[in-house]
Amino acid sequence: MGWMADETGLDKTTANYVPLTPLSHLRRAALVFGDEEAVIYGNHRKTYAEYYARCSCLASALVAKGIRPGEVVATLIPNLPAQAEAHFGVPACGAVLNTINTRLDVGTVAYIFEHGCARMVLVDSQFLGLAEAAIAAMDGNGPQIIEVPDAAAGFPASKRHQQYEDLLASGDAGFDWIMPQDEWESLALNYTSGTTGPPKGVVYHHRGAYLMTMGTPISWRMVLRPRYLTIVPLFHCNGWNHTWMMPLIGGVLICCRDITAPAIYDAIAVERASHFGAAPIVLNMIVNAPDADRLAFDHTVEVFTAGAPPAPATLSKIEALGFNVTHVYGLTETFGHVTECLWNEQKWDTLDQAGRAVVKSRQGIAMPMMDDITVLNPDMTQTTRNGTDQGEIMVRGNSVMKGYLKNPAATTKAFQGGYFHTGDLAVQHDNGYIQIADRAKDIIISGGENISSVEVEGVLMAHPDVLLAAVVAAPDDKWGEVPCAFVELKDGANTGAADLIAFMRKTLAGFKTPKRVIFQELPKTSTGKIQKFELRRQLANQK
Repeated sequence: MGWMADETGLDKTTANYVPLTPLSHLRRAALVFGDEEAVIYGNHRKTYAEYYARCSCLASALVAKGIRPGEVVATLIPNLPAQAEAHFGVPACGAVLNTINTRLDVGTVAYIFEHGCARMVLVDSQFLGLAEAAIAAMDGNGPQIIEVPDAAAGFPASKRHQQYEDLLASGDAGFDWIMPQDEWESLALNYTSGTTGPPKGVVYHHRGAYLMTMGTPISWRMVLRPRYLTIVPLFHCNGWNHTWMMPLIGGVLICCRDITAPAIYDAIAVERASHFGAAPIVLNMIVNAPDADRLAFDHTVEVFTAGAPPAPATLSKIEALGFNVTHVYGLTETFGHVTECLWNEQKWDTLDQAGRAVVKSRQGIAMPMMDDITVLNPDMTQTTRNGTDQGEIMVRGNSVMKGYLKNPAATTKAFQGGYFHTGDLAVQHDNGYIQIADRAKDIIISGGENISSVEVEGVLMAHPDVLLAAVVAAPDDKWGEVPCAFVELKDGANTGAADLIAFMRKTLAGFKTPKRVIFQELPKTSTGKIQKFELRRQLANQK
């Protein structure tokens, strides 16, 4: 196994072996970048020394409140400084961070509190009613609330609970962080969307998060001192681990409460944001922003996009505005992004804009911290890498979850065959690049023919009047099911269903073309993903 014949005395010691943890990045940054900007939000501008001190005060105060290692501290906070501080302060006292989606309903938040056994929750004043109602709905005692007001944004303190700044004032800036003794210790608890049942608790380990922070700058070609705009919610895969990553490279975390086109352009033009991650819906918002919402900027903004595959038409338009988009792919269970559409200058720089966009819409290859990400058949054999044969994306590597909390059966099923089963159907090209065909549950089977909703949506999004599109299966007496398109038009557009169907027929086979187009606002998650299960439910109720 690679051991030498005589390794007497060659043991792990505190001198040559330290468990990997992203907490180490901020401890180092407090020394290396101590007087440089770390976190900004309006008038809140903290250096790395101040950032570290505030996180230390939080950890110290949590210990004084009785929080013990291994216990869960939750948050209900938008992308604000307190949420960033919780990413370090909570694990620095040995506790496990549970960032909760602020758009969830009362029942789901109550379930998460109970299932995760949260002892305390830090709550933005805007969501105080949600937290209080969730605790009231619980059978037993709920978590203690610490209120995090944001008066400047119109959410002053209710004064019903201890306030966050008072909690920090009670802490000790010199607190000695409780670092993990084993890098497999639990760092964070994140819950899946739960569209087909109760949400599952995904447990992250320190090792996986550390390696995410090391691999991402390589893939994103980051140099020292980037300025990262927090568009990806910090409750979604812990913001793809970027908050833990920024201290590694002395970056500035630009907090953003409300994700709007004016806020994004302001952060880029005024705060000089150089990087952000976002779902394709955000790219679409930037592309379609009116001139009044835009500000000029003179630097290229590097963008990671993930979620539903971005339409090639969207990619073409946004790059002309000064954004360089890299498509990445991942899930809650993989700490966020684990593949990248790594650009090949020699082969692809000569493509026209449309051709470049088609390539960039692929999910790509494994990022550096992963071992193997490929497309396999149901019997766990490799699919043919011809860009046609479909299989399931399988993931193996250091940034895969420990498993599902209190759900060993689901964990075992997810890891069958030595890979994490994503449930995403894809093809693999001859260069190894993966391209999603669809979620297994989103494939439309019409008269025995498989139809990719992603393919149909891509055609729809190329129409100049279409803002957003989603295609799902509609029950059909003859064919079993047929594609049905849900469309949001751009402001002022009046294109009709017949026009869109005719447009699609120019590109798609007849059986792939939706027979029906429904115009409405599309239901979305907090991260901008379209909730297709809601659209399917709508069609079922109409039958």
